[in-house]
Amino acid sequence: MLVFWRCTFTICLLLACFSCEKAPKVDLHEESQVQFDLDAIVKRGYINALVDNNSISYFIYKGHPMGYEYELLKLLADHLKVDLKIKVTSGIERAIEQLNNGEGDIIAFPLAITKALKNSVAFTHPHFNAYQVLVQRKPDNWRRLTLDQVNENLIRNPVDLIGKEIHVIAGTSHAMRLRNLSEELGGDIIIREDTVNSESESLVRKVALGEIDYTVADHTLAHVNVSYYPILDVQTVLSMPQQIAWGLRRNAPNLLETINQWLTKIKKGPTFMVIYNRYFKSPRTSLMRMNSDYSSLGGNKLSQYDILIKEGAEKLGWDWRMLASIVYQESKFKTGDESWAGAQGLMQLMPETAKRFGAKDVYDPVENIKAGVNYLRYLDRYWTQRIANEEERMKFILASYNAGLAHILDARKLAEKYGKDPQHWNDVEFFLLKKTDPKFYKDPVSKAGYCKCEEPVNYVKDVLARYEEYKLHIKLPEADEQVVQNLNASK
Repeated sequence: MLVFWRCTFTICLLLACFSCEKAPKVDLHEESQVQFDLDAIVKRGYINALVDNNSISYFIYKGHPMGYEYELLKLLADHLKVDLKIKVTSGIERAIEQLNNGEGDIIAFPLAITKALKNSVAFTHPHFNAYQVLVQRKPDNWRRLTLDQVNENLIRNPVDLIGKEIHVIAGTSHAMRLRNLSEELGGDIIIREDTVNSESESLVRKVALGEIDYTVADHTLAHVNVSYYPILDVQTVLSMPQQIAWGLRRNAPNLLETINQWLTKIKKGPTFMVIYNRYFKSPRTSLMRMNSDYSSLGGNKLSQYDILIKEGAEKLGWDWRMLASIVYQESKFKTGDESWAGAQGLMQLMPETAKRFGAKDVYDPVENIKAGVNYLRYLDRYWTQRIANEEERMKFILASYNAGLAHILDARKLAEKYGKDPQHWNDVEFFLLKKTDPKFYKDPVSKAGYCKCEEPVNYVKDVLARYEEYKLHIKLPEADEQVVQNLNASK
């Protein structure tokens, strides 16, 4: 049966190649209001890039900027011998407006090259090809079902989209594709076009949480989000492959030619694929719940680094099992680990953080744990002045270690603004999770911007849960137990 639907869908796609694309409901045609080409950018000394603040293009991780678009833009700025300035924006219509009024010089979005958009921007050479997929939710009990049973509960034949309500962002190629698909299928798909200031990733999240049933996304973004939300299904293809590129003003031909030459050169070397694979091919395993394996450790030991961890915990005035839980969460006690984001060593320190807190060789266990402990001491002192309750304070310390202070401070300010308790982690956690919503991460009190903050929220829960498990399985010697009791009494 699946073979039949695949064949049917292939025919639909082939027919789609000959269909005329309708213009999006949002009029994206806009002439540039400024004359500002490569020479003016070089003279000014920086290039303004408009980026989408999401978990692929550009985001902050442990206080450091990262992202597919960001890394390439840094390389481009170096090539042009100018500085890079980032301006976060949302929605294609707004980005084109900002580009053509001079607020930006390049739209570093993953834009699908379409006839409609060619009226408004000049496209660079393509970065890669992508195709659009339906984002839908598997049944709640999908882990207990066979693959055939799961597929029976999902839309695999595009004909079944007739009468279904699908949310997309206004003016995008996704909205255009759904309108064309309605024509091809001979029935109406109910297209709900969200504000042009929304992000496609926010719609993906709404599907995962059950707030909406369907959206459409490029397969690259969709597959990354499946690592966050395993309940999502993104296997139903809705389009032929489309070329993905950046957009420039149409009256900046010298900038376009230079960027195209640079893109051609960088794609011939290994650097481009390294960056591409980092963001599109590596699942974010740090979001997955880690399973402790006590049987391999034996006795009352957790790792070969127990002595170093105990010494660090003594400097912190902590139960060493708490620090051990952090180290396990970060690296599973593997000294040579390096995360997809570049965090290194036992305590997964970013290079700048490691250097700041005293590690010359970040892969040396002694130096890595020393620097990690120094960073935790800094965070402990910081939150001691602000959070009175010890148990609550630990949650703020852990979240800050994972995500950096800036996002946690934003969430506290949002909690206070909306009448919640900034001293209480549950209230702050609520607003931390809201930092995927433009209403909250664009609020004037929110300085650090977008954050897919399930990671620090899960981090706090996982570290504390593992600490409780360690307390059950790893007993403290009587002398150490007395030290812990004395420390607790003195706080």
